[in-house]
Amino acid sequence: MRYKLSILPLLALITIFYFLYSGLNEDPTLIPSPLIGKKIPQFYSTTLLEQKFISNEDLIGRPFILNVWASWCYACTLEHNNLLEIYRKNTIPIYGLNYKDDMDSAKEWLNSKGNPYKRIIVDKDGNIGIDFGVYGAPETFLVNNDGLIIHKHVGPIDENYYNKIILPLIEK
Repeated sequence: MRYKLSILPLLALITIFYFLYSGLNEDPTLIPSPLIGKKIPQFYSTTLLEQKFISNEDLIGRPFILNVWASWCYACTLEHNNLLEIYRKNTIPIYGLNYKDDMDSAKEWLNSKGNPYKRIIVDKDGNIGIDFGVYGAPETFLVNNDGLIIHKHVGPIDENYYNKIILPLIEK
């Protein structure tokens, strides 16, 4: 009986190590989103540069990338040149979601680094980001012409990721 009871902690330890080890092989940028396959959340806000109103309905009708960014975000700086290159290729429009940012700082950041965005949605308090399930900046969503979210990426987009993951999804 004592032998059987001494095996239980060993089995529990083996189980814990199995789950920890299996997690090492997973990509931390692949955070599942419950919004995949669903329409983009409803929102109504202003744009950063034009100071005009924009809503989710304004974006539907053509595939697009929605990139969550902020001037305070170091990783956004890392991906910015890649977004400018996507913009130059003119394969798909990129909309920006300026997340929890100071508007003057965001404008200054764009003036110094360039603007890859067709329009930029202001999300000063983060409520639009919450509706999209944003963890932080940068995050990128690929949306089809019906307004359905077909892909989400957490972290900076680089050229390799764009060419191997996003571009094939766009071409579908």
